[in-house]
Amino acid sequence: MRNPTHILITGASSGIGEALALDYAAPGIRLSLTGRDAVRLEAVAVACRAKGAVVATTIINVTDREGIAAWIRAQDGEQPVDILIANAGISAGTGGGVETEEQARAIFATNLDGVLNSIHPLIPRMVERGRGQIALMSSLASFRGMAGAAAYCGSKGAVRIYGEALRGDLAPRGVGVSVICPGFVVSRMTAVNRFPMPFLMAADRAARIIRAGLERNRGRIAFPWPTYAVSWLLGVLPPGVVDMILARAPRK
Repeated sequence: MRNPTHILITGASSGIGEALALDYAAPGIRLSLTGRDAVRLEAVAVACRAKGAVVATTIINVTDREGIAAWIRAQDGEQPVDILIANAGISAGTGGGVETEEQARAIFATNLDGVLNSIHPLIPRMVERGRGQIALMSSLASFRGMAGAAAYCGSKGAVRIYGEALRGDLAPRGVGVSVICPGFVVSRMTAVNRFPMPFLMAADRAARIIRAGLERNRGRIAFPWPTYAVSWLLGVLPPGVVDMILARAPRK
């Protein structure tokens, strides 16, 4: 969507969410931002206000279905949301072993249920208005499961496929849906990784790529292209071949 005036971003206290908030911040722009860290989220809000934006924030976990729905509807009631970016997400794999059941359930609760909790309160309203855009944060890890990050890859794979299908459902009703598939981006999440991260990208550059893709209503915003090409290829090659390739790769 071009020229949005109200952008709602979950997980805006760091990483890509923070970078997107700062990139959109300008006079005439309203930002509704969520996060789990009050200090970091307030710092983002202050920086965005300094750029002229009107900013509303709340400290909430996207796994709180009723809480996040109530807040999102309240923000939309004050001013219709033009773009909702369901960005909040977590990971566990850092190269140290297999995700535990507790970690796996927590990752799916945030990365998948959290996305559903964030977008569904607004879908009926956007459909009724016949306009709006929804962006779902997936990952290049969504194209093939990687050892050491089963829940992360699985949750992001579900988000990607769900978003791609939802795009077809909502397009005739005037609502755009884009799935964002970044590679490695500098953030608190990647800072703990103990494995090689090829083509690691600064968060502000990732934000510019995402914003440009949303302006063009692209169905899939995947970057950087070398990592995207490899990820896509791993997803289409025969599983036996991929198993042999990944057996020699560092564990996530």
